[in-house]
Order: sequence, then structure tokens, then C-alpha cells
Amino acid sequence: MANTKSIKQRHLEAEGEMDYDFVNDILFFKLKNRDYDFSLEFYNMVIDVDKEQFITGIQIFNASEFLGISKHNLRTIPKWKFKSKINQGVIEIRLFYKINIRNKIIEKTPIIIQENTAKLPSPQMVVSV
Repeated sequence: MANTKSIKQRHLEAEGEMDYDFVNDILFFKLKNRDYDFSLEFYNMVIDVDKEQFITGIQIFNASEFLGISKHNLRTIPKWKFKSKINQGVIEIRLFYKINIRNKIIEKTPIIIQENTAKLPSPQMVVSV
């Protein structure tokens, strides 16, 4: 049996920024102060990876349709958080945010799962916007 006690979990918590392109319906999250290396393209999104192989950015195309939120509400969300982890060949990204619809606060936590075709290692990351 392998000695797993010496394996350190890779973990990153960082401040990020968010931008929403209302005209083109593209939602963008990015970590601050990370060195971009390459991107992975999927059906409706692009995931940016840094030189240490952490996921450091996400672009979601047709974001209002994908997330089931109106474009107006996407533009007015004050705080976001996303977590990513890679495990057993799967990239998992969780979004956390609250929206105000008709004076009612609704909490949303969609999960995005993609195959790890780039064979990235298994880091975990938390980003607050």
C-alpha cells in the first residue's frame, strides 16, 4: 500500500474579479495576480490555467441561458465566489452567489463538471469576488 501521508493537498484561496459582458452574454471570473499559462475550451466555456496548474479564470458563454438567470440579474449580482477542484479525471467548478428577484434573495450554487482532458493535477481553489 502506498504511503499517502506524504502527499500534500494543493490548495489555493485568492481574491478575484468578475466581469459580465451584457451585449455578448459572457460571464468572466479571474484570479488576481496569477500568471496565465493556457486555456481549456469546452462547449460553452473556457477555463484558464496558470503556470502552477491551478484554474485561475472562467469564461461562460451564453451565461444567462446556461445559469438560468436574466441578463439584467447577472449584471447586478454584487458578490460571487467560485471553488474548483480536480479529482479522478474530472474538473469541478462550483459557483456561489445570491440574486434579488422581486425583493426576494435567492441563493444559487450551480456546479460545472468537465472531463480533465489536459491531465491537470488535483488542486483545490477558492476564489472570492
